[in-house]
Amino acid sequence: MEAINQESREAKDPMQVVILTGLSGAGKTNAAAWFEDEGYYCVDNMPPTLIQNFLELTKSSNQRIDRAAFVVDVRGGEFFDDLRDCIIQLRADQDIDCKVLFIEANAGTLVKRYNETRRSHPLAKGATTKAVIQKEIKQLAEIRDMADHIIDTTGMKVSNLKEAIGTIFFGDETNFAINIMSFGYKNGIPADIDVVFDMRFIPNPYYEPSLKKLTGKNKRVSDYVLKQKIAGDFIDELKILMETLIPGYIKEGKYHINMAFGCTGGRHRSVAMAAYMSKEFQKMGYQVTLEHRDV
Repeated sequence: MEAINQESREAKDPMQVVILTGLSGAGKTNAAAWFEDEGYYCVDNMPPTLIQNFLELTKSSNQRIDRAAFVVDVRGGEFFDDLRDCIIQLRADQDIDCKVLFIEANAGTLVKRYNETRRSHPLAKGATTKAVIQKEIKQLAEIRDMADHIIDTTGMKVSNLKEAIGTIFFGDETNFAINIMSFGYKNGIPADIDVVFDMRFIPNPYYEPSLKKLTGKNKRVSDYVLKQKIAGDFIDELKILMETLIPGYIKEGKYHINMAFGCTGGRHRSVAMAAYMSKEFQKMGYQVTLEHRDV
């Protein structure tokens, strides 16, 4: 009876297999750490042709593996060329539920990461350049097209990456992160921002003598900014916009957005609006970080 129950369980519960691939430096190591923490049996840089053999061995083992993740990328050299056929075979196996997770970032971000860590790109004989990254992008194009999920880690913190993976595999969209920053245009627009909103259309508290030396963190300044009808109209429209954008981002594999609110000096209007919207987005169930760059 026990053997029959075991066979029935195995028939109903295919092995969960994740092929974790993507661009070098995009965050596959951190992604693999998430899978390991969640109980996946993780193997790094295994030749694709051996993955099927490995999984067959686990089926006959007394210690059944229910979930496994394999990190496969261009470090495998010529072996990497077998990944396409490997994925096709795994997807054809009724005893395996295979998902392909592709991790990427823009070329500028990847070059910066390699320069900061002083590591060598697998395809580079010397310094990592955008040309090297473009070569890898071209080499991985076919595999990217086969991916079930794509995550862009440009501007993404490690914690956000792990939350994004959790959203994919556990289905919790509240893991979507909104990173908010206030800034002053006179000090330049911050880097790695997805969406910038210019608050200079709102009357400026700077010209109110009693508010001039305060910041948007002060309730009097905040009330002055938010009581303006045009500010209220903007807030209503922004909420509607985000309710439209966020499901689209998630569908395209982007699980965070970097948003900035700017004003002239970055001390009054942008600060008040950024602080208010951070609370509103939290009420909507999203994870929010807030930074006032110029205060």
